[in-house]
Amino acid sequence: MHDLRAIRENPESFDRGLARRGLEAMSPTVLDLDSRRRAAQTQLQEMQARRNEAAKEIGLAKREGRDAQPLMDEMAQLKERLPQVEEEEKALGAELDGLLASIPNLPADDVPEGPDESANVEIRRWGEPKAIAGAKQHFELGEALGLMDFEAASRMSGARFTVLKGGLARLERALADFMLDIHTGEHGYTEIAPPLMVRDNALFGTGQLPKFEEDLFRTGDHYLIPTSEVPLTNLVNDQIVATEELPHRYTALTPCFRAEAGSAGRDTRGMIRQHQFWKVEMVSVTAPDQSEAEHQRMTQCAETILQRLGLPYRVVTLCTGDMGFSARKTFDIEVWLPGQNMYREISSCSNCGDFQARRMKARCRPKGEKQTQFVHTLNGSGVAVGRCLIAVLENYQQPDGSILVPEALRPYMRGLERITA
Repeated sequence: MHDLRAIRENPESFDRGLARRGLEAMSPTVLDLDSRRRAAQTQLQEMQARRNEAAKEIGLAKREGRDAQPLMDEMAQLKERLPQVEEEEKALGAELDGLLASIPNLPADDVPEGPDESANVEIRRWGEPKAIAGAKQHFELGEALGLMDFEAASRMSGARFTVLKGGLARLERALADFMLDIHTGEHGYTEIAPPLMVRDNALFGTGQLPKFEEDLFRTGDHYLIPTSEVPLTNLVNDQIVATEELPHRYTALTPCFRAEAGSAGRDTRGMIRQHQFWKVEMVSVTAPDQSEAEHQRMTQCAETILQRLGLPYRVVTLCTGDMGFSARKTFDIEVWLPGQNMYREISSCSNCGDFQARRMKARCRPKGEKQTQFVHTLNGSGVAVGRCLIAVLENYQQPDGSILVPEALRPYMRGLERITA
């Protein structure tokens, strides 16, 4: 959510930020609604004050034997008009809040400007991309091993689901345990087992609602989480935390559920884009002056996973036109996939500044002080388990169709060194 006071004080800056995202100026509309709402609030307060004053005057007139009828007529008119002004003020407030809730976060000053992913800026690479003669894609490898069954998944659930069997099912579990052990044991994240179903207020807080409802799965009064960013970030929803305790760092392994409503025809083969997938998420809650350093740290934590697995990757800064709704700056980590002969996203680490905190009313306060300020929130994949499994399959494929297990994973695979049919 945006700071309305800041928009009032510097509407030009607000519109410049929107322009960098490719959006039209919105400060005139916002300020007009704000002005009309504040005028209605002032009118309401004046009418309520006059009602109270008139009530006293009526009592005084009656005690003094004066004609109170004009005052009583005025009181009747006020009682009739007050609900109308209250409804007008409420409607203007709802319209203003709805407009502000639909506007994305403004990009940080150092975010590269551009319309789409073509303007993203590569900032570093790690590892040498593997050139494998006749490299196969993950679904070809998995189906040939008899351990990746899309047909069975389709019979029971439809498209964009997968059944993993045997060694690949174990590999998925091993990858998740491996990631959690590193993030909790080395990086200082606290493991959380959060709810997988949340109410709409939680999704509003992190920015999925109201704009992206079509990408969510709803069940009754709850939604299935699209990422554990939602429950992890909402741990501080409507809370005031001690500044001295920050940063808070959380990690969780959960399934994620996404309708992929806007992805028709994209990545229809294989496991790249699924309705259900596992992900290890990282979330940090920081004081405002900590978030930029925490953003770098979080990205490096995600990189550690790929380095330990020997998976080549690159890190890019997303441009203004490719960033998510709630982000003010995002680093994407893209892993090398020999079967596709290209880098594909495996982690996205975003600094949201105070954007989510304003929506959640999440604040911090130094010890001994009365004044609070909004915390900053960050989130990143640490990493997407299914996409990491894809990367292992394609980077460690062998000429005979088997998959070599990376050394770092072998303790989690009970010593298994190779996955075969």
